[in-house]
Amino acid sequence: MIHLLSASPSVTINFGKTLSKPSHSIVIFLALALIAVVPYLLVMVTGFTRMVIVLGLTRNAMGLTMPPNQVLTGVALFLSLFVMAPTLTQMNNVGLQPYLHGKASFSQAVDAAEKPLDSWLLVQTRTNDLAMLESARGEHPVKPTKAPLTTVIPAFLLSQLESAFVIGFVIFVPFLIIDLLVSSTLMSMGMVMLPPTLISMPFKILLFVVVDGWSLIAHALIVSPH
Repeated sequence: MIHLLSASPSVTINFGKTLSKPSHSIVIFLALALIAVVPYLLVMVTGFTRMVIVLGLTRNAMGLTMPPNQVLTGVALFLSLFVMAPTLTQMNNVGLQPYLHGKASFSQAVDAAEKPLDSWLLVQTRTNDLAMLESARGEHPVKPTKAPLTTVIPAFLLSQLESAFVIGFVIFVPFLIIDLLVSSTLMSMGMVMLPPTLISMPFKILLFVVVDGWSLIAHALIVSPH
């Protein structure tokens, strides 16, 4: 509201309330921007990287080409969403909803939504990786809770890669033992022309089915803190 006073030539502008609901155009713009960066966010700030690597290593350990990459990616995606559901719900409650209802500004909503995400990332991040990145930037190591997201996210990714390969190594060991046993048996029988992997594959599949391998791996990926 603009008032023009004839006695004293001044202009005053009154915007009313400082907080108001964002317009539909802003909401649509933010939604489109979020859709564009979702694939990168999925890789950087969820357990997707660790899960898809572990699932891929499991398939390679059995010497199979199945399940296809699309299936493994889908399983890793929904497992990641399942693990991240409480954090995403909290981010929605403290950040997105107050902004959409005009109870918080955009910067306030971002700051509020960042806290639950930062807490979850720190639980999944090794302290050594975080300290290494801070030292590489010439900074003195600080408490993990005070580290910025620009440092926490790379440290989180390094920790996820480390954990994925450790889990993959553990998965490879029993299948490697089966390959060694089959190779030794075939060699002792003089059947050197028969590929050992062809004989060991049914035994590896049988072992994986008997121990309910997919459920065990999914459970380990969900409950594992790193």
